[in-house]
Amino acid sequence: MIQYTLKCANDHRFDSWFQSGEAYDKLKAAGMIVCSVCGDTHVEKAIMAPRVRPARSAAKMPAPQTDQPVPAALSAPNSELEKAVAELRKQVEAHSDYVGENFAREARAMHVGDAPERAIYGEAKLDEAKALIDDGIPVSPLPFRPGRKSN
Repeated sequence: MIQYTLKCANDHRFDSWFQSGEAYDKLKAAGMIVCSVCGDTHVEKAIMAPRVRPARSAAKMPAPQTDQPVPAALSAPNSELEKAVAELRKQVEAHSDYVGENFAREARAMHVGDAPERAIYGEAKLDEAKALIDDGIPVSPLPFRPGRKSN
């Protein structure tokens, strides 16, 4: 397993684990790596410091004290927009049912009365979303990738 710090074209930074460097390359070529903040598919590896595990004897030693502030986590929101998207995601996940790839089917079933009305979110292919809109079923895209915790 390898962890990369990634950066999208909108300069959002986040960490993600991959089985190998080759696995990252295959997923990137397939367009399956997306920004966890905005959904952008133009994601590249960011410059990062290597993580080297210390020897066991060094691991028992206390960390040196410095006067430098501890930096925020790389995946923490760093702009007002990112904070707003993170809060929206928190609200959606707290007050809606995640239906995954069954979103279009569930939305249609609620619209025709075959399923109880409730707030749902999930994933739909572009043609499925267009068909829902064409049929007068109210849907809206989310500014984050549903169902996946930050990478």
